[in-house]
Amino acid sequence: MGMGITMKILTIDFETYYDKEFSLSKITTEEYVRDDRFEVIGVAVKENGGDTEWFSGTFEGTKDFLNRYDWGTSFAVAHNAMFDASILTWRFGIRPMAWLDTLSMARAVHGTEVGGSLAALVKHYGLGEKGTEVGEAIGKRRGDFSPSDLDRYGAYCRNDVDLTYDLFNALSKKFSRVEFKLVDITIRMFSDPVLRLDLPLLEQHLEEVKARKDKLLRAVQEDREALMSNQKFAELLKRCGVVPPTKISPTTGKETLALAKSDAAFTALAEHPDERVQALVAARLGNKSTLEETRTERFISIAKRGSMPVPLQYYAAHTGRWGGTDKINLQNLPSRGANAGKLKLAILPPKGYVLIDSDSAQIEARVLAWLANQCDLTEAFANGEDVYKIMASAIYSKASTEITKEERFVGKTTILGSGYGMGAKKFQAQLKGFGVEISEQEASHIIAVYRGTYSLIPELWRQGQAAIEAMANNQSVPFGNGAVVVHGRDGILMPNSMFQRYPNLRKVLDEQGKEQYVYDARRGVNKIYGGKLVENICQGLARCIIGEQMIKIAKRYKVVLTVHDAVACIAPETEVEEATKYVEECMRWVPDWATGLPLNCEVGYGESYGKC
Repeated sequence: MGMGITMKILTIDFETYYDKEFSLSKITTEEYVRDDRFEVIGVAVKENGGDTEWFSGTFEGTKDFLNRYDWGTSFAVAHNAMFDASILTWRFGIRPMAWLDTLSMARAVHGTEVGGSLAALVKHYGLGEKGTEVGEAIGKRRGDFSPSDLDRYGAYCRNDVDLTYDLFNALSKKFSRVEFKLVDITIRMFSDPVLRLDLPLLEQHLEEVKARKDKLLRAVQEDREALMSNQKFAELLKRCGVVPPTKISPTTGKETLALAKSDAAFTALAEHPDERVQALVAARLGNKSTLEETRTERFISIAKRGSMPVPLQYYAAHTGRWGGTDKINLQNLPSRGANAGKLKLAILPPKGYVLIDSDSAQIEARVLAWLANQCDLTEAFANGEDVYKIMASAIYSKASTEITKEERFVGKTTILGSGYGMGAKKFQAQLKGFGVEISEQEASHIIAVYRGTYSLIPELWRQGQAAIEAMANNQSVPFGNGAVVVHGRDGILMPNSMFQRYPNLRKVLDEQGKEQYVYDARRGVNKIYGGKLVENICQGLARCIIGEQMIKIAKRYKVVLTVHDAVACIAPETEVEEATKYVEECMRWVPDWATGLPLNCEVGYGESYGKC
């Protein structure tokens, strides 16, 4: 691990004006840095391991101070670099050679084990103690500080920089070169924004969304009893094809419905692509707006301020995948229903460029077959066979040539949805969510056929269960084709040298009195079993692959967004064919550690994100 190269490091921290209303707890980073009320109180910079310098002065004086450093040949380090990078670039026009972020690094290294704040992390590593002077600066402009107070604030900022530099050195020993590059790409999606927004289209969309929202909310609010009753509300979700979220009760240790404001799985449904689900959640939470409305309003606000920064949280999940942040989740823009593509259509490349969107085809199903050594399925993928028709042929006991479009869809849902131990009831509900009604008996038949046809996949679930038990007992066991390593209590060692961690992994009794394993997550307790562990590992492997492919794309074209297993970049209109071909080659490239894994992709380009 670690970069293993000599780096010129410039560690930086800005102290800025804030008050009770104008702060990052009230508004987004993008809005805060671009606001007319924004003011730099001071900034501290540390070059490599040298003395940290503090400066507080006018805007021009601050810019002159910053320009003393050779940013163009340096790695800039900050804690929560999205904030400092946007200030350095948007306000002062300075772009370092690359960005590194101790907050991002800590999320990858520690997962949920250690808090993400600088104070918590330096305490964990025994590096020192973060000061508290920032709390005394609320509501104070630079001119409001006395000389002695400003000196104290400067000492506080210098200490933060020293702590950040030491924290970076501690974390970098556990970090890989590939992940350093991905941190930089992620930060630059935000700090070097190039995407435009179509304001007239967004304003028209907002009017349509409000009209539909009002109609939906009136409809669901009529039955207050159903909204407030857990069981009745769960039934309403099921009618929309949504499996109600559950959790392990901290009181009883048993599984129960997770439908409270504090339940992340429930509040996440506010971002469901189905407007009916959004309206149900909004009504239960007492909200007057749905996600689609508030997000469209945020897009409009950004469009009025300038180009659209893309805020992504690096290592948002313990599988390593990115997540939305800064109150704009671009990971789940609607692709179905009345809102399908409207926000995507409003996202435009710079003039003279096109957007290229590349999506890795069936990557989790391919990774699963490869990891399980299910050679017949792996070979079918490699040969370009229609694996959905093959599955449907086994389900309906007839030749592939006789499979209907509807039957193929069932085969597709089976291949993409049944690989992690899904039971018949959940499979039935999933199909219902897609508008396909089948009986529970038929669902049971389909699940049995899948497991019988590809028997090495259920065997991988059993290995997953053994891996969970081994981790709980601080032991190691073989797993799959050896692409990952079960590493005792450290978790699962992935090919990117990061661990998937399961903190405080332990046995509890469920509501039927059966033993099951759970672990501590950021927002509560999660249950884990063999099939779920396999899902985590497959998603983690897919993320490792996408990450390396993203780096290859970024060597020639600016990456502007990643959504799950897709990567979007921009390219000049004059070389769109060449760029599309290059991106396609990158997305079909297989890392050395994944030899034999057949990858494929779908690539498109257009004058907006919605037309790719």
